[in-house]
Amino acid sequence: MSGVKVIGEALANMPWQERPEDSNEVVWRYSENPIIPRNPFPGANSTFNSAAVAFNGKFAGVFRCDSTAREMQIHVGFSDDGINWQINPERIEFINEDPEVTRWEYAYDPRVVWIEDRYYITWCNGYHGPTIGVAWTKDFQTFHQLENAFLIFNRNGVLFPRRINGKYMMLSRPSDNGHTPFGDIFLSQSPDMEHWGCHRHVMGTTDGWQSTKIGAGPIPIETSEGWLMIYHGVLTSCNGFVYSFGAALLDLDAPWKVLYRSKNFLIAPWQQYECVGDVPNVTFPCAALTDAPTGRIAIYYGCADTVTGLCFTTAQAVIDHLKAGN
Repeated sequence: MSGVKVIGEALANMPWQERPEDSNEVVWRYSENPIIPRNPFPGANSTFNSAAVAFNGKFAGVFRCDSTAREMQIHVGFSDDGINWQINPERIEFINEDPEVTRWEYAYDPRVVWIEDRYYITWCNGYHGPTIGVAWTKDFQTFHQLENAFLIFNRNGVLFPRRINGKYMMLSRPSDNGHTPFGDIFLSQSPDMEHWGCHRHVMGTTDGWQSTKIGAGPIPIETSEGWLMIYHGVLTSCNGFVYSFGAALLDLDAPWKVLYRSKNFLIAPWQQYECVGDVPNVTFPCAALTDAPTGRIAIYYGCADTVTGLCFTTAQAVIDHLKAGN
């Protein structure tokens, strides 16, 4: 199989490392992982499940940095190369005329995407329980918060990078108020980024590594074959939850329709930094950079809810893997 094309911009300076010569893995880890330690600034306990995007010829991101008080907060960061990051020690302060919109409980697991003329941030926002917060920025200095997308309880809000059939679309995982021992991926649609409806079921749990719950990861990648969605799956082992990740291919015009999905995981907790930490045995993808001409993909993922790792693949490799039945 050949000829997969990524729809998007060139990003020649994105972080990249070739697959090791002795590896046949579809996705391979950066040899210098983890790229962000648990405490990149004083007062940080852990830095993980974060999002990065291209910005002004370099890179910017929104990072989950839990404090040493174990408060879940999100912070802005910048990088010249997408690997070495400077993260602001002060959490993001959102702006809205209505103080009810910006009332603060907690924030975690952000995603970031460029749509039309600005960057949108989504995250798990505390409002009498977890829901999906939405905000936008043009400079990563000022962040304008919109209404929460959904009623509680919900997690893993992931926007598509363009309107589809005239509507914004977002993936999410309805949940409960606890550690959520269940969860399928749903899609919701909006005319204005504030009023969400027309909900569609995308896919549910199956067996093995994705038998307990699943959730959308990075922003879906548009390709000539469909939307490439990287997602995490969870199994319940005798020692607790284990988070791995795989991929699915969604229909371009009706992205709640699944064309292919992973049977085998692409990455699972194998390395010490993925297995040992505040929450053992977690690999949780939240962001992906792509270089459209080459089809290269760099995936940022949280490791053991403690540090941040980086891994690499290509759209061709993943889609070939999916179509082969993996």
